[in-house]
Amino acid sequence: MSNLADIIEKFILQRLSGEEDDIIVLRRNELAEEIECAPSQISYVLSTRFTAERGFIVESRRGSGGFVRIARLPAARIVIYEDQISPEVTVEDLQAMIQRLSLNGFLSKRETALLLDFAVIIYEKYPVQDRVPLFKSLLMTLAANS
Repeated sequence: MSNLADIIEKFILQRLSGEEDDIIVLRRNELAEEIECAPSQISYVLSTRFTAERGFIVESRRGSGGFVRIARLPAARIVIYEDQISPEVTVEDLQAMIQRLSLNGFLSKRETALLLDFAVIIYEKYPVQDRVPLFKSLLMTLAANS
């Protein structure tokens, strides 16, 4: 049996897949009632599973007229999304981004394998101030030449 976070994620992804422009607007409380969970559980799933690294932008407004807007980024924009690669990004986040680019046909199998290995190497060998610009530069070069 799936855990609640999986159920919430699947529910949101199903709603998102039914939209042509890859954007949905939800009300957190209404969604929580429909799934029968607490609004904080919705917030948890949004903050952990609908991240820029995974190809999403989430905008949230709280209050009585509050809403949550979830947009799926086109795979090519993942590379150039400004906050995508920051000092806080983990090697696992980078690997997930590389896999997404690969799944969407922006990287060959060979490029994917090289980038996955490269991500580990730069995290092991380079300090944050060096690895972030290095990886950004590499991805920007790939985006410009795809």
